[in-house]
Amino acid sequence: MKLLVINGPNLNMLGLREPDIYGKKTYNDLENHIKEVCAGQNIEVDIFQSNHEGDIVDTIQKSYYNGVDAIVINPAAYTHTSVAILDALKAVALPAVEVHLSDVRTREDFRQISYAGMACIKTYMGLGFEGYRQAILYLKDHLDGQK
Repeated sequence: MKLLVINGPNLNMLGLREPDIYGKKTYNDLENHIKEVCAGQNIEVDIFQSNHEGDIVDTIQKSYYNGVDAIVINPAAYTHTSVAILDALKAVALPAVEVHLSDVRTREDFRQISYAGMACIKTYMGLGFEGYRQAILYLKDHLDGQK
């Protein structure tokens, strides 16, 4: 299984950015967590982070041609604004799971719509790094069930 994990804007600032919401662990800690989970499940993983919407769209589109089986995506602020990311996820039609470190349901009104989530088969939120682990395991089970 080959997995693509996409992280959106400002996630590279983990540990510095609003630690009361996102915690004190760094983006490097998140990458290591994802790699450990995938290694334990014998999953090949590519991790991508960008603050630029077009780069995220390009990466989703390329995943279709690069043998990716599934996507874990934390679109961050683009969750609530990007129809382009939604359309890219719909275009490649790969199983995708949305992850958010915080529970966006308890946050500002403008965070209550998830465009990317409309193309995802499941969403994990408010679980911190654990949400990534659950998303990875869910996608592994989902793909194993299709064999």
